[in-house]
Amino acid sequence: MPNEIYDKWQKRYHPLRMEWVVYSAHRNNRPWSFDLKKHASQAPSYDPGCYLCPGNQRAAGHANPDYHDVFVFDNDYPVVGMEAPNIQWDTHDGLYQKASAKGIARVVCYAREHNLTLSDVPPERVARVFEVWREEMIGFAKNPDIHSVLIFENKGEIVGVSNPHPHCQIYAVDFPLQLIEREQLAAEQHQSITGRNLFADIIAAEQKDGLRIVAENDEAVAFVPFFARYAYEVLVFPKRRHATLITLTDKELQGLAAAYQEVVRRFDGVFDLSFPYVMNIHQAPVDGKTYPDYHLYVHFQPPLRQPGLPKYLAGPEIGAGNFMADTMPEEKAAELRAVKL
Repeated sequence: MPNEIYDKWQKRYHPLRMEWVVYSAHRNNRPWSFDLKKHASQAPSYDPGCYLCPGNQRAAGHANPDYHDVFVFDNDYPVVGMEAPNIQWDTHDGLYQKASAKGIARVVCYAREHNLTLSDVPPERVARVFEVWREEMIGFAKNPDIHSVLIFENKGEIVGVSNPHPHCQIYAVDFPLQLIEREQLAAEQHQSITGRNLFADIIAAEQKDGLRIVAENDEAVAFVPFFARYAYEVLVFPKRRHATLITLTDKELQGLAAAYQEVVRRFDGVFDLSFPYVMNIHQAPVDGKTYPDYHLYVHFQPPLRQPGLPKYLAGPEIGAGNFMADTMPEEKAAELRAVKL
C-alpha cells in the first residue's frame, strides 16, 4: 500500500519552470486496460530500406556516404532554413504577426549500425557523439543569424519516431527558446532573492539528499529531480557550470557522456526493453551575449510510467499547464539505482 501521507495530494514547486507539480502516486494503482508492449526490436545491423543507414538513399534523393564515424547532414525537410523568404507582417495593431523562420536543421547519426543505441556502444563512442555536438555548437556560435540551439532525440515508436536508426536532431534557430527564457528568468529571480545560483542550489540539494541520484562521477551528476513531472525524468549536469557545450573540456565532456550512458543503460534495465524517451540539451543562447549564470544540462523525459503505459497529457496538463504526476520521484530513482549494469 502506498504511504497515505507521503503519496497523496502533495504538490512540489518546480523552480526552473516556476510552477507547481501535483503528486498523487496512489493513482498509479488504479486499474488500466492496455497491452504490454515491448518497444525494442531485433533489428538487423543494416537495413536496406533505412534512409539513415550508410550508402542508402534518403527520401530527398541524396545518398549517404559509407560512414563509420558519427554522420551529420542537413535535414532534407528542415523545419527552418537560412533561405527562408523575408517576411515581416502584422495586423490588428501588431496583435497578429508573421516573420521568416531562419535557421539550420541537422540530423546526427550516432552509429552506422542500425540496431544500436547509445546504451549499447563503448563509452568512447558516446563521448565522440558529445564531441560532435560541441563541434556543431562552435559553428553555430559563429553564425550571426543563429540565436539559440536545441539538440534533441526522440527515441522509440511511442514518442512518434518513424526510424529506429540511432540519431538525434539539431535545430539552430533565429529566435529564443521559450523554456530557456523561463529558466533564465527563474535564475535571475532566485539570484536577486538569495544571492545564489539557482542551478547550483538544485545540484547541491540533490547531492545533499542523495536518494534521487542515479549516476555520478567526478565530472557529472544525474538525478530524478525532486520536482520531476514524468515518472523516470532525469537531469544530467556537468558539475562545473557551463552555459553551453562549447566551453566543456575534453575531460568534462567525457564525464558528462559517461553519466549520460549510465542513465540510458539504467532506463533499458527498468523494464528490460529499449527505453523510449525525449532528450533535450538545455543551453544558453549563442547570440553573442554571455550567460555566466546559466548551467547547461541534459534533460530526459521518458513517457512510460509502467510497461506499455505512457503518461498521457490530459485536462490539467493541456488545459491548465500544470502536471499531475502519478509516481513519486524518490521511488523511481530507487528503481533506476537498483538496475544492475
